[in-house]
Amino acid sequence: MATYTSKALYRGAASTTLTTTLYTTPSATTTVVTEIMVANTAASTATFTIYLNGTIIANTITVGANDTTVIPCKQAISATQTIQGGASATTVNFSISGVEIA
Repeated sequence: MATYTSKALYRGAASTTLTTTLYTTPSATTTVVTEIMVANTAASTATFTIYLNGTIIANTITVGANDTTVIPCKQAISATQTIQGGASATTVNFSISGVEIA
């Protein structure tokens, strides 16, 4: 029987390298990404990019000064596949939630 574990897949500041690996699905596991929150703590706008297993799902999206963008999703990624992303500034924070199914 499968085990479902809700978890924070990534919490923290973005890198300015847009292809930074934020999460890798463990072996023998499928992960369902349920929500991506992006907060900009700066007094000026910033942009971010998110990839699921190498496919862009959010490309250079603008987040307003001191604002948050929420991306609700139900996207599955298989064992060893990744979530990658980055932003124009390290004042952007990612909060990515999901469920691991093993």
